Order: sequence, then C-alpha cells, then structure tokens
Amino acid sequence: MNLIKTGRILLLLVLALAAAAAIPLSAYAGVPYWTNSKEKQGRLIWTQPAYTPVGLFGKDLTIPDKNKPGTTKPSPLQNPKDLFVDKRDHVYVADTGNNRIVEFDGNGNWIRYIDVPESPLNKPEGVFVTDSQDIYVADTGNKRVVRLSKEGKLVKEFKRPDSKFIPESFKYDPTRLVVDKRGFLYIAVLGGYQGLLQLDPEGKFQSFYGANATVFSPLDALKRALYTKEMYANEISKLPGAISSVAVDKDGFLYTTTGGQGIKKNQIKKLSIRGLNMLDTPTDSFGETRPFDVKFATGGTVTPQLIDIAVDGNGNITAIDSSYKYINQYDANGNLLFFWAGPSSANTTQLGLMKNPVAVDAGSRNDLYLLDGQEGVVQIFRLSEFGIKVNEANKLTLAGRYEESEKHWREVLRLNANFTPAMLGLAKAAYKQGDYEEALRLFKRADDQKGYSDSFWQIRLKWFQSHFSTLATAALIAVVGFAAAERWTRGSRWRSAWRNRRRSSNPFVVQFKHVFYMLKHPIDGFSALRYENKGGYWSAIVILVGAYAALVVMRLFTSFSFNLVNAHRVNLLSLLLQYGLIWIGWVVSNYLVSSIYRGEGRFKDVFVGSAYALVPVIVLGVPLAVLSNVMTASEQAIYDFIQTMLYVWTALMVFWKIQSLQNYSVGETIVNIVLSLFAFLMLAVLVLVVLGLSGDLKDFLFEVYQEVRLR
Repeated sequence: MNLIKTGRILLLLVLALAAAAAIPLSAYAGVPYWTNSKEKQGRLIWTQPAYTPVGLFGKDLTIPDKNKPGTTKPSPLQNPKDLFVDKRDHVYVADTGNNRIVEFDGNGNWIRYIDVPESPLNKPEGVFVTDSQDIYVADTGNKRVVRLSKEGKLVKEFKRPDSKFIPESFKYDPTRLVVDKRGFLYIAVLGGYQGLLQLDPEGKFQSFYGANATVFSPLDALKRALYTKEMYANEISKLPGAISSVAVDKDGFLYTTTGGQGIKKNQIKKLSIRGLNMLDTPTDSFGETRPFDVKFATGGTVTPQLIDIAVDGNGNITAIDSSYKYINQYDANGNLLFFWAGPSSANTTQLGLMKNPVAVDAGSRNDLYLLDGQEGVVQIFRLSEFGIKVNEANKLTLAGRYEESEKHWREVLRLNANFTPAMLGLAKAAYKQGDYEEALRLFKRADDQKGYSDSFWQIRLKWFQSHFSTLATAALIAVVGFAAAERWTRGSRWRSAWRNRRRSSNPFVVQFKHVFYMLKHPIDGFSALRYENKGGYWSAIVILVGAYAALVVMRLFTSFSFNLVNAHRVNLLSLLLQYGLIWIGWVVSNYLVSSIYRGEGRFKDVFVGSAYALVPVIVLGVPLAVLSNVMTASEQAIYDFIQTMLYVWTALMVFWKIQSLQNYSVGETIVNIVLSLFAFLMLAVLVLVVLGLSGDLKDFLFEVYQEVRLR
C-alpha cells in the first residue's frame, strides 16, 4: 500500500511539473497578454514580459456642480486623443471631448484642468510641453496651435501661415506637434501628405518637412506605360501617406509614424536635418503581427496601423498599433525588441489591455503611459526585471561598448535562450574580442548574415596567413610533378593503350555520355535525341534524380552568407513534390501546346529533352554550393554571377530543346514558350479547383454516411 501511495504522489508531482512547464512565462508575471519578439526571418519568439502594467488613472475626474454649489459631478475623459509626459513626469492629456487639457502627476493624481477661458479650446487633439513648461496645444477645432504659459494662460496663436509655398488646397487642421530647442514647431495636420508643417517661433512658414514618398504598385506602373495622358488623367491621384504622429528625442531628432491601409513600409521614420529617413533596417517594415491574430482579424484588417510614437531615455522607439492593439518597441536602430498587449474585453476595463490605444509617451524612468481613447484612461507600464536587463545590455551595445555588454547579454540569454537580440549582442562582443569562431556561431544563431560573413572573413584570413607557405609549396610541387610526369610518360605504352581503348556500346552509357556532347553542342545534341535516339527514359530519370540532388545540396550546403535557410527546417519531401510537380506540369503543358502548334516532337522527346535541359543545375549548382563555403559576402558579386549564369544557361537549354525537337524558328519557339507557360498556369488552377472540389465531395459523402449510419 505504501508503494502504491508513493507512486501516486510521484505521479501527481510529475503532472504538476508538466503543467507548470506548459504555462507561458508571461503567466508567471500575472499579466493578461503575451510578450513576443521575432527572429530575423520573422519567426515568433515568446519572452518574459518586458513591461508590466502597474496602474491606470483618468476615470474618476470631477468638476464643480454649478447646480449644487459645494458639490462635484463626474467629468471623465471624453474621446481623448493625445498625451505628453514632461521632464517632471507630469502627464498632460488632450481631453478632446471636453475641450480641455488635463494635467496629472506621475502617479496619476489629478492636478488641474487647462481650458483657456479667454480663448476656449475646441476639440484639441495634440499637446506638447517644453522643458521651460510652455504648453503647446493643437487646437484642431479652431484650426490653430496655441502656446500657453506654464500657468495655462494664452501667450500666442499659430494660425494657418500665409505663404506662397503653401498650396491653396492645403487644409490646416493640426492634430499633433513637437517643438525643438530653438522654438521651431513641427505640426502634423489631418491628411497632410506634404509632411510636417515647420514654423519658426513667430509662426512664419519655413518648409514642409519629412514628407513620405508615394508608393506605386506594379499595376500603377503598367497603367503609366499603357494609358494615354487623357486616360491616366482620369485615374485617382496617388498621394503619399499622411504623417499621423510626431515625437522628438533628447538629442533633437524627430520621429514620425505613418498610418493608412496598404502602407507596409517606413511606417516609422527617424528624420535627419534634411528630413531624410535615418533608420536602416533590412525590410523597412514596422508593426508586428502574430500569425493567429492575422488569421482571426475582424473586418479583414491585416495591416498594422501605427498611429503614435514615443522615444524613451534609452533611445528605444515605442509605437502603438490601432489594428491589433499592440505596443511595438524597437531599439534606436529600428531593430525589434518586443511587442505585447492586445485588445481588451468589450465589457470590462482590463489592466494591460486596451480597447482603442491612441497615444503613448515615456517618462523619465522609462515608464510608458498609454492612452485608451475609448475607455478614457491612461495606463502605466513599468519595465520588468527582464526588460531592464535587455535595456541595459542593448544600450551598451548601441554605444559600441561590447565587452561591457557581454555579462548583461549572458544574463538575458540565461533567462531566455531564444532571445535573438541577446545572441546578436554576444556575437558582437565576441567579434570585438577576436573570438571569431564564437562570433560565427552566434551570428548564425541570430540569422545575421553580415556578421557571420565578417567573422568568416577574419577566420579565413588567419587560416591563409598561417598556411600560405604550405599551400604555395604544395602548389609548386604539384605543377612541377605534373610537368615531369607528362614528359616522362609521353611515349609510354599505357597511355597509348588508354587512347586506343575500346569504347562502350552499352545504350545507357552512350546516352549518358551524350550529355557532355550536348553541353558543347546543344542544338545538335537535342536534335540527336529526336533523330538518332541518343536519349532514353532511364538516362532522363537519372538526370532528374541528379538535378533534384543538386537542388538539395544547394538548399542544405550553401554557406549561410548566401543562404538563410536553416538546414534543420528543410522538408526534403516538400521540396521533391514541388520540384516534381513543376517539372511534370511543364512537360505536359509543353507537349500539349507543341502538339497543337505544329510541333514535330513526340512525348518521349519532350520528356527526355526537358530532363537533359536541367544538366546545368548539376554542372554549376553543386560546385557553386561547395564554393560558397569558402566565400564571404564581399564576394557576393562572384556568387551572383555564377548563379545568374546557371539560370540563364538552363533557360537557354530549354529554348534550344524546344527549337530543335519541334523544328521551330526562333519566333515560333518564343510563342511556344509563352503558350506553354499559360497552359501550365491554367493546369495549376485546374488542379487546385479539382482538389478543392474533392475536399468538398469527401465532406459531403462523409456527412451522407453519418446521416445513414445514425438513422
């Protein structure tokens, strides 16, 4: 009985440990959301919470009740649009629905209302406070910006500036603004595709600043090429995206966000003095998503909409997404650190989640203040222990102090072994210290091709420096030995016997040797397949297998400097299916088109010829994969040239195959290829439709079976 009882206890302990292991890290911190990061290739990483919600405020505001002197009545925030945190950590909220600015202290305690009774505000949507505590308000309803003293008294109005450089169609509806240390204003206006409106301290127009580029799709380019001027004039004008928000960091650099459906790149920009974007990321894409959230998004919204931005004391960029209710945080170079939160329940206010995030700002301790426009509350997010460690380490890395950052990154990696920024930080530290092998390993784990290539270049250089004399001596001995052997064996009997050896008459050997003839004489070689029976099904199958093996080698063994694919995640069966279906679909399509379009080739000729046309994949693909492992990104041009030559050579072999086997002219060959590609596309669509209908038919038959069985 004791053994049974002990066994039950052990079983319960095992189950408890398994359940604990299954609980997400975020659940331990008691937050109602997941926190994520991403690998360089976009794969999701689950992390501990970087920020934890510590409180909210704004719901319990009151004002004196004029009907009942000495009493108050509720006056919560109504449709607030913006907030700003000054250097004292006082929070200013643009309470748009109540036509006022509300000031709180850093803990959310109400201080005062600012409503400018001498010139009342009307639907203010933006607020900014300078270090000297001057308050600037984007008074949207009055189409002006006002400057207030720290007591809230009106000092100056900035109405629409009078300038010949401002088009008449320009609508001056200020929504957000910042003021630099010189007192210059940068104003975002509603729908202002021209960029930020820059005014001097006196309100005189200076320029439009930081405008976005117009994005043209391939369809737009086709229209411009084909339409007449009259037809194109009737098209709806393509305008660049309008800036939705603006922020300034402690060094005076301006940051903007650009929202709008269809805008996927450069939603966040860091502007130089000339208004050019200084953020250089691999994809220029900001606004993160989780696959399951995209799948279940309501209303078909899949593009993140970044509507406000803040920059904290570490230079980290925080942007809020109105589509998925996420908070996205990037470092000063635009590299993703974290994204978290999500939509709140429709019926309750949930600390940490939001119904309609509209504004964000950071305090002096790098706390984040998030404004929920629908709930009318401000939520405070504080850095967790994990977030503090990441910030400390990343700050040192960005400052170039790699050795100092190493111990911090190691602690971060101890807490989360999959955190890509930690791997990158440690890789940079190892590279700085000359440990290039360790740097190579870490850069590969972090999917950083440039760092990997730089580390390999250093390793290769050291290897050549230590082995150069050995390599040079071996090369000299090989050249001298080959020349001597050539001279001494020139008249030997065995060389004469080799030259006069009996050639094999085996059909398979003859067909396989024909491949090498085709490489030098492709047109004659393909003609021989048709008229001299120099090719067969078995030799074609061997070449097809060889081409597939070459594709596998290229996918698995090409250097990481040129190939991001993780060998452990390559599905060889999927690759085989793709390769086989595309090749078979091409053969069938080309044969059908050739049969209709005056072609002379048989199905066997098309089958065998299409296989022989893949020989360049074997001849160049495998050597290129092997060669890539002794190359670095600095030899990218050589790699690209050989790869392009592989594609061009294969395409020419296909062209010559069709021309020779079908007895076409050059023009007829081009027409055949175009029609074959169209037939291939139609065949693919037909197969997809049949598969879809087969699935529906299977479900229908199963339901009929269930109905009959249950009755």
